[in-house]
Amino acid sequence: MLPTIEQRLAAELAARPAQVAAAIALLDEGATVPFIARYRKEATGGLDDIQLRLLEERLRYLRELEDRRAAIVASINEQGKMTPALLDSIMHAEDKTRLEDLYLPYKQKRRTKAQIAIEAGLAPLAEGLLADPSLHPETEAAKFLREAFTTSDGNNPGVADTKAALDGARQILMERFAEDANLVQSLREYVQDHGVVDSKVIEGKQEEGEKFADYFDYSEPLANVPSHRALALMRGRREGILDVTLRLDTEAEKPKWDAPPNPCESRIAAKFGIKSAGRPADKWLGDTVRWTWRVKSFMHLETELMGALRDKAEADAIGVFATNLKALLLAAPAGPRATMGLDPGLRTGVKVAVVDTTGKVVETATVYPHQPRNDWEGTLHTLGLLAAKHQVSLISIGNGTASRETDKLAQDLIKRHAELKMQKIVVSEAGASVYSASEFASKELPDMDVSLRGAVSIARRLQDPLAELVKIDPKSIGVGQYQHDVSQSQLARTLDAVVEDCVNAVGVDVNTASAPLLARVSGLSSTVAQSIVTYRDAKGAFTSRAALKAVPRLGDKTFEQAAGFLRVMNGDNPLDASAVHPESYPLVQKILADIGKDIKAVIGAGAVLKTLSPARYADDKFGVPTVTDILKELEKPGRDPRPEFTTATFKDGVEDVADLRPDMILEGVVTNVAAFGAFVDIGVHQDGLVHISALSNTFVKDPHTVVKAGQVVKVKVLEVDVKRKRIALTMRLTDSAPAAGTRPEQRADRNDRRAMGQQHKSQARDPAPGGSMAAAFAKLRG
Repeated sequence: MLPTIEQRLAAELAARPAQVAAAIALLDEGATVPFIARYRKEATGGLDDIQLRLLEERLRYLRELEDRRAAIVASINEQGKMTPALLDSIMHAEDKTRLEDLYLPYKQKRRTKAQIAIEAGLAPLAEGLLADPSLHPETEAAKFLREAFTTSDGNNPGVADTKAALDGARQILMERFAEDANLVQSLREYVQDHGVVDSKVIEGKQEEGEKFADYFDYSEPLANVPSHRALALMRGRREGILDVTLRLDTEAEKPKWDAPPNPCESRIAAKFGIKSAGRPADKWLGDTVRWTWRVKSFMHLETELMGALRDKAEADAIGVFATNLKALLLAAPAGPRATMGLDPGLRTGVKVAVVDTTGKVVETATVYPHQPRNDWEGTLHTLGLLAAKHQVSLISIGNGTASRETDKLAQDLIKRHAELKMQKIVVSEAGASVYSASEFASKELPDMDVSLRGAVSIARRLQDPLAELVKIDPKSIGVGQYQHDVSQSQLARTLDAVVEDCVNAVGVDVNTASAPLLARVSGLSSTVAQSIVTYRDAKGAFTSRAALKAVPRLGDKTFEQAAGFLRVMNGDNPLDASAVHPESYPLVQKILADIGKDIKAVIGAGAVLKTLSPARYADDKFGVPTVTDILKELEKPGRDPRPEFTTATFKDGVEDVADLRPDMILEGVVTNVAAFGAFVDIGVHQDGLVHISALSNTFVKDPHTVVKAGQVVKVKVLEVDVKRKRIALTMRLTDSAPAAGTRPEQRADRNDRRAMGQQHKSQARDPAPGGSMAAAFAKLRG
């Protein structure tokens, strides 16, 4: 028998079956991944959140597999066609593909040509010619002529002549050959290894599909196509620009009918003992093999393997999106500092919102420093008054239209009011407009114009990126590529898991958190989160975690899941501000009694805590892992896993792509990381691209191992295409810009050129593939 689900998951996770079984039981009881990872280490043997997320995803797949297996067994039994050998094969099928291969001959389908031929009595003719090729096909076929007739399934044309008989017999054999599970798997493996993806531009679509130019005459082995190229091809095909096909590497063009058998045709022939030996039926059988391959097997495999390529590409793209989102959510917060948010604009003006240290909006305005009004001085006066009145410490500037002009405005403001010691930072405004028009924004800022809400979001996301960005659909934050081309349900599920993990890793202040932030806490639904806010507004701040139990619809199970991730600052019990779960408070009291100190004397006392042995306090309920976590938390209660706040400084005088020059060294912020490199904002309204080969002096397989979204980096300009707004950068500062006049083909191989895709511009929009500039700087290996 196939190993159990627990055993299979244990092998995949390199864990013990008992660990997996415990994790599955907890998930089935409604426990969340953050809760299990943080507070049930003894039960799972210390499985971390990454392992648990994989377990959760694979558990869903394997349970669906078992449900499908049971349905297939029931269907074949009902047909009376189950055999011990078939049952054994079904019970040992390790994935859905193998299971469906085995079920194919028994799958209920519409009345096929083969079934009609069998009704007409042609099965003996098919079996006879296959078993004895020395028979003459036409002679044998003449024995099976029959008038048209009617069956319970419909009319049957009968067998009018020998041609009809042989055609019917061929259909029977073709269906049999194409539904042999072992043969299908053999052919699938061959095509996976020897398939080539081709794409051609559809005639007349060259101009309309210019962004897909790199795929107008494209060819690459199926096994080598990376996710971003696969998604670009799929998009081009979906938009009616590209004709994308699959072929064998042995067939550069569509083979003629009398061509020698290809490797797959040879496999089909060998499986059924068909060969060319000069016998009367050999040619007919050989043609049947060719028909099987071209009309049935290859068409089926092309659909399946191109679908698998798409699925893998989607999974990779979703993984990249998730990694980038996690980096952005866990970006360093500026903290509780009065902040002025500037949402840049030209004709419509710059929207201004000042928020206090808690993120509360204290004043808004609209100023017009840029064209057409050019009220620079009036704007500086207005902003100066706001900054002084509210003791502004930070200026947060959106990175959209007129961002650099507004950045210069902020610089002038800082110079004029040096006494305030303000800092300016350009932040991504991706999703700000989505938030502004959202239902939550309407409730949170009901009396504020939609255009000003964006400035509020820009200010708050500098204070605490995580707290602000959770108000926005993760798909609108703009750190993914081809996000509209992937499974939206899978994308949403993955991104929601990332947000949940990030929120719970940081912890949430229950007295200041918004409902959307609370809704991401382990165990809390949107309804319960809103109940907490409503109760807080009516009764005042919570003074303890225990007080949460009075919130309507927040029961014991919900409290167990959520309490450890909720913080009550300056409450009745100092432990309520830490990650120590309330269920562990008795253990803390035991430790305190043992060392003869109160909680206030122990919290933060690293010298004392480091002398304590976790094993001394472990018991049947709380093992060494939990005690160890508690001691670490007491040493640094409520510690924030996010890095220290740092900012990038854009170079003065470099405000547009046209201002860039080769060999310039600039500071920038990583905005997005893809499989082929990283996009960096260097303050010119257009992100530059650091190709994967230019990220480091050593080989880089995955860009995420070198950079992450939000990271401040130094880069050198290698090449600029002002017209197409493309910027090639390198993080290897010893690299030199390519010599003028060097042809792209001398600097980049074809596949790397295609890997580049179109230069990333708006983070809220997917980049389109292709472009000749990609060739100019894709391969920068020095």
